[in-house]
Parts: sequence; C-alpha cells; structure tokens
Amino acid sequence: MDLSLLFGSAFLATWLTASVRLSGPILLAALGETFAERAGILNVGIEGTILFGALASYLACYYTGSPVIGLLAAIALGIFSNLFLAFMFVTVRASQVVVGIVFNVLALGVASFVYRVLMGEAASPQPVAMFKPLHLPLLSELPLVGPILFTQTILLYLTIALTALAAIVLFRTKFGLSLRAVGENPKAAEAAGIGVARMRYIGTVISGAAAGMAGGYLMLCEVGLFRDTIVTGQGFIALAVVILGRWNPWKAAIAAFVFGAADALQLSLQLFGAPVPPQLLLSLPYILTILAISGVFGGKAVQPAALMTPYEKA
Repeated sequence: MDLSLLFGSAFLATWLTASVRLSGPILLAALGETFAERAGILNVGIEGTILFGALASYLACYYTGSPVIGLLAAIALGIFSNLFLAFMFVTVRASQVVVGIVFNVLALGVASFVYRVLMGEAASPQPVAMFKPLHLPLLSELPLVGPILFTQTILLYLTIALTALAAIVLFRTKFGLSLRAVGENPKAAEAAGIGVARMRYIGTVISGAAAGMAGGYLMLCEVGLFRDTIVTGQGFIALAVVILGRWNPWKAAIAAFVFGAADALQLSLQLFGAPVPPQLLLSLPYILTILAISGVFGGKAVQPAALMTPYEKA
C-alpha cells in the first residue's frame, strides 16, 4: 500500500475528525466521574449508566422523533439510576466497586429486556433521528483544521463548554472547594459545616447525569441504532481518563482525545485499506486503559485521599 496515501492529508483529516467525535462520550462520562471521585465516590456504575442513557435516548427519540427529547431522557434516566447508586454508596455504605459492577450487569439485563419488550423480538432495528454535523461558515472550509474542528455536532461543542464549566466549578467556586474537601478529609469538612453525605450524593448524581448524556451522545451522534453492545467498555475507559487526567477536567479532555484517537485509528486504517489486523487495532483503547491505570503515563497518580472510604457521621 502507498504510505504517502495512508499518511496524507486525507487520512489525517479522516482520522482526526473521527478522533474528536469519538472522544466526546468518553469525556462527558469522565467529567461526571471527576465530580464523583472528587467527593470520594468511585462510581464504577457509569458503564451501566451510559447504557441506560443510550436506551432512553433511543426510545424517546424513536417515539417523538426529537433528538433533543432523546438527550433529555438520557440525562433524566442517568440521574434517576444514580440516585439509587448514591443511596447504596453513601447511605448504605456498601462496597462501591461491588455495587458498581453488579449495577453494570443489572443494567445490561434490564436494557436488553426493555428494548425487546417495547420493540419486539423479531423486529428489525429501526434508526432514529440524529444530531447532524454543523458546518460553520468559513471556519469549516479551512484546510485540514476546518473538517476536524468545525464540522462536528452541537453535542461536541456542548461537551467542550461543559469541560470549561466543570473546571470553573471545581476550582473557582465555594461548591467545588466543598466537594474537594469532602473527598480529601470528610471529618474536617463535616467540622467546617459541610454536609458530607449531601456533597457525595450531589457528586454521584452529577456523574449519573453526565454518563446518561454520554449514552445519548453515543446514540444520537454516532450510532442511531440501539444494541446491547453499544457501550463496549467506554465507562471503564472514562475511569482511566479520570486517572490519566489527574482529576482535572482540562487534562481529562486531553486524555479523552488520546483514547478517541486510538479508537478512531482502527476505523480510519480499515477505511484506507491498511493491511493491519482489525482485532489488534480494536484492542488499542483497552491497552491504553491498562497502561493509564497502571501509572505508565506520567507516573502514579495521587487520588483524593478519601476515595472509596465510607463516612459515618460521629
């Protein structure tokens, strides 16, 4: 194969455009998880929440024809399901890892059952309306940069705006200071008048809203058809993005783009006919996840001191 064609501008534009688009759901889930972990909650259940968000957005959009309503339904179900998780994490003080894993398995079964009941076993998959890419005047016509940055869907730009908002809230507001204090030293935070349980509930619910939105992004911007395997481990990748991003929204955005680029690489290379085994390319995001969690990139991360530590008010 002609390497000049493979690594030419057409390939780079295709690959980088897909990289930016595919990083969106991962970044959304990671932003929400950052709030949860900053409050001391490891919400492993975001994998199942993303699946619930995808299902809710699909069904709502299928019956109403509106992607906006589909997105709102995904966020609502993400919040509702994570209220249950918050109850288990904070009030019951159950193991956060065990509850999260069981929730993911439960979500897969429930989503499959609900979809088959509502859509029918033998019914062929029906596509739903999706958010269309925007073509910003003049900017989208710029060489290379235009197609990559200025032909994305509105949800991608909303995700970038939410990244900036998350950074401001976490590091420039009293609420963010309280949330981080709860994740570092809940006893001192309680002594200072901060409700530890309340802040942990809020952090988990924010995580659920963002993960539900990530599921809506997957459905309404990338796939348009529901299937049981639509999430494919993106929730666990988001957990790695939080670690690699050092619990900072902007660094998480960079990490999410790296994972998005790894995911997009196999699509772009196959599109251009590269003689590389697709199974090897499909494994790239998961290899990066293992390396990120193990601390290969940037050394060992220092997590919030009270992460996964249940708190009982004295």
